[in-house]
Parts: sequence; structure tokens; C-alpha cells
Amino acid sequence: MVNQLNDYRCDFPILDQIVNDEPLVYLDNAATTQKPQAVIDRLVAYYQNDNANVHRGVHTLAERATAQYEAARTKVQTFIHAAASAEVIFTKGTTQSLNWVAGSFGPTVVEAGDEIVISVMEHHSNLVPWQQLAQKTGAKLRYIDLLPDGQLDLESARQVIGPKTKIVSLAHASNVLGVVNPIKTIAALVHAQGGYMVVDGAQAVPHMMVDVQALDADFYAFSGHKMLGPTGIGVLYGKQALLEQMPPVEYGGEMIDFVGLQSSTFKELPWRLEGGTPNIAGAIGLGAAIDYLTQIGMDHIQAHEQALVTMALPQLQAIDGLTIYGPQDAAQRTGVIAFNLDNLHPHDLATALDMEGVAVRAGHHCAQPLMQWLNVAATARASFYLYNTEADVKTFVTAIQAAKEFFQNGTL
Repeated sequence: MVNQLNDYRCDFPILDQIVNDEPLVYLDNAATTQKPQAVIDRLVAYYQNDNANVHRGVHTLAERATAQYEAARTKVQTFIHAAASAEVIFTKGTTQSLNWVAGSFGPTVVEAGDEIVISVMEHHSNLVPWQQLAQKTGAKLRYIDLLPDGQLDLESARQVIGPKTKIVSLAHASNVLGVVNPIKTIAALVHAQGGYMVVDGAQAVPHMMVDVQALDADFYAFSGHKMLGPTGIGVLYGKQALLEQMPPVEYGGEMIDFVGLQSSTFKELPWRLEGGTPNIAGAIGLGAAIDYLTQIGMDHIQAHEQALVTMALPQLQAIDGLTIYGPQDAAQRTGVIAFNLDNLHPHDLATALDMEGVAVRAGHHCAQPLMQWLNVAATARASFYLYNTEADVKTFVTAIQAAKEFFQNGTL
């Protein structure tokens, strides 16, 4: 599988470059992914040939732009197995999607004394909005415990989720620990109590097949730039009845039906929640990224990443003084590997790796409560995607060993 997907690497022009006198090895895919030429070409073609505002024009360019924008929505619907295109709302990204659910839908169902349930592994974008909602409504924010290896503690979930639970919001896959959470199981628990299931899918949709109906998620959020698409475009999926319950967050533009001097009416879904001029090119670019991923097949992408992690993990575990966070079994994790070297700050380690051409992330990864739970200030993080290779893994491991040697003995 690795060799088969290596054929796609040439589709990504940015990867063919020299960084610090070394060939680039890009392992920061959990932060953002690189773009295949097909997506770049699609964006250029839109701006060169079809650029126009959508929906409100009857001229040819407007009709072409509208058709492409709405075709992208249908592609998203098919890709995540939503029941209708009206359940697909375009946003700036996962952060905005989650904030809209917390800020607009949240107050319609959460009151003083109710409970909102999340976990300590959440990205700040799936934590702070719920803190804000709890503070504004007088609700209580509760946390599902983690097992020692970082996986979600299902027994804790069964204890925490109860009659007062109105919303549970969890990452489908962790951006630090690499774990995949049992969303369908948790959704059944919260629905049995009459609550709602919100899912941060930013680290899942790019890497595995996602069926929002099979998961029974009430809301599901993800970003285009983490799945080969442009920045500034994301998706909020919601069950249609719940989206209709959400007050619009922004007013004006395409969401308007009729405006009077004292009151106004709004269009039906999905446009009712898409105020102003949308990111038309971003949506079209996301559609092109979905075409590319679909052509390869999400099962092949997941298997490819699994093969790389299976190769990398034991080599990293063999390095004395290196700690890997999350499950130690490659079969229990995605292509995200957070790690530290003893007596070496992760920023120094990441800088040393960059000198070898290897791009990794270092910091708290927008997960400060998780860092506290791990008892570290920060970690380094490598993350694989479909264009990474076995050679990338070898270069990565060798670069860590060289960095360790340098900081211990002062020579490379």
C-alpha cells in the first residue's frame, strides 16, 4: 500500500524542494496539509474563468460560479454520507463551526443546572466555546476521564453522562494522542439521556471514512485545509431539524429572504446560516480535494498511514530517552505521534529536525489542559499523510537520533 500511494507524491509540487540543504520531509500534516496540483489548478481555473458572486446573479459567470459552489456542497454531502445537502453548511473551518454550535444552538437547549460534557484531550476550539456557554447559562462543564494510555475511559463516560447532560462534544480523533474516540458509542449514551452529540472531526475526516449518519452525530465539524483543500473553508454538518432550530449567527447577504423596516425573514437551509459572500473559491477547492481523496479511496489512505505508523513507532520506542504520548500500539492510533526527548525542549528538537529538512510541530498543539494531564509544557509532533513515504520515516528517525547526539555531545 505504501508503494502504491507513493505514486501520488509527485502531485504535490511543494514537496519537491530543498530546505536547509536537505530534501523537504513534511510531517506537520495535523496542522495543515499540502495541496495537490489538481486543487491548485481548480482554484486558478475558477479565478481565471468563472469568478463571480454566487446565487444572486443571472449572468453566465454567476450561474457557473453558483453551480460549482453548490456542486461542492453536494460532494461534501456524499463524502460524509449526510442525508441531504441542506445539512452541509460552509464555514471558515472547524473552529468557527464549533463556535456556531456552542453560541447559536447551545443557548436553545442549555439552561442553568444543565451539564455539558467534554474531555481533557480536546483542542481549545472544542473546549473554550463550551466554557463560555457554561459561564453564560449557569451550566456545569464536566470531563470524561482518560485511561493511562490516553484513550477515552468509557466507564467514566457512562458515569458522567446522565439526565442533566444536554451536550457532549468530543474529538473524533485526537490531534496529540492519535487516539480515535468511539463516537457512535458515546452518541448512544447521550441520546439515551435526551442530549446532543457534537463532534470535532478535524483530525478524522482527512484520514478515514466518516459516515455521520452511522455515527449518529447531531453536529460534525471539519476543515478543508487539513484534507488537501484551501485554508479558510470548513464544514458544519448538522441534522436538518437541529440546524433549523439554530438562529443565524450572521445576518445579511444570501441568507436574506425579505427585509422590511422593522423585521426581516430568512431563507431556508443551508443558505439561512451562510450570511454574506461565502468563500466561493475555497468551497470549490474543497470539492476538488474531495475528488482527489475519493479517487484514491479513504480506506487506502488510512491503510497507508497505518503502515507508516507501524514502521515508525517501534523505531522511535527504541530511542533511549524518547517518550511517545498516547497508545503504544500502532493499531490503536492514527498517523499523529507526539513525543519528547529527555532534557531537550521540543522547540529545540523541532529546530534541529528542521535543519535536517524535517518539518514537525512543537508546542502545546492548542491542547493546554491535555499538556497538564500529560505533565509536560509542550511536545514535538510528527503527523503523516498520504504523500509521506517509508523514506520519510527513515529520515525522520535518523534526524531525531542526530539531534539527540548533537545536544548530548555537540556534534552532528
